[in-house]
Amino acid sequence: MAAVRAGGPGVTDKTVISAKDLSLTFQTNDGPVHALKDVNLDVAKGDFVSFIGPSGCGKTTFLRCMADLEHPTGGTITVNGVSPEEARKARAYGYVFQAAGLYPWRTIGGNIRLPLEIMGYGKTDQDQRVKQVLELVDLAGFEKKFPWQLSGGMQQRASIARALAFDADILLMDEPFGALDEIVRDHLNEQLLKLWDTTHKTICFVTHSIPEAVYLSTRIVVMSPRPGRITDVIESPLPRERPLEIRDTPEFIEIAHRVRDGLRAGHSYDE
Repeated sequence: MAAVRAGGPGVTDKTVISAKDLSLTFQTNDGPVHALKDVNLDVAKGDFVSFIGPSGCGKTTFLRCMADLEHPTGGTITVNGVSPEEARKARAYGYVFQAAGLYPWRTIGGNIRLPLEIMGYGKTDQDQRVKQVLELVDLAGFEKKFPWQLSGGMQQRASIARALAFDADILLMDEPFGALDEIVRDHLNEQLLKLWDTTHKTICFVTHSIPEAVYLSTRIVVMSPRPGRITDVIESPLPRERPLEIRDTPEFIEIAHRVRDGLRAGHSYDE
């Protein structure tokens, strides 16, 4: 299968993430588990790519391969033209997990400051960066609060701020809004689009939600059940400016139908 380029309107042709025949098999006591098989994908600079598929299809595993948290057993993957390990050491990306993962004994500012402390940034630079990212995620004034004093949605915004603190060009997001109620999720979707438009980051985003994938993305990557393969890559014709009401338009509904059809088609693969 040829590599599929994932790029959107207004982005450059520069490829920042490239997977070629990527496969990953976990060895377990019950035998091998084929998480990914022959995955080919190119992600362009400045793009917003969502990965959607059934539980266990390898969405998160693929993201973790990009982040050097998992290691492929076949094929190759590069980030900014180098291995994921080299990209990690070069601080090429920030990673947002499903749970906010904030340390309860640290303030919000302290949590955001932590990677900067580890990386050796000076105190003045730390202060400036914390202030900037708190403003980006609309949490200015909450620096001295503790995580338990914030709602779930605000904690996730703090987690995003922490991933943005060292200004990596790539943001990897593993279903960060999955545990939130629909109203909060809608609000954070809007904020994430604004943040993407402001920062021009390349975002790779894992989700189980078809509306979320369609609303956020310039490209939607549909994956099959295990072993995870790409069944479709859908280019969104939606404009960059996207009010929530766009979800009621025929164009939005048509894309959502195609995603759903791709998910159904994926189940036709033989294990």
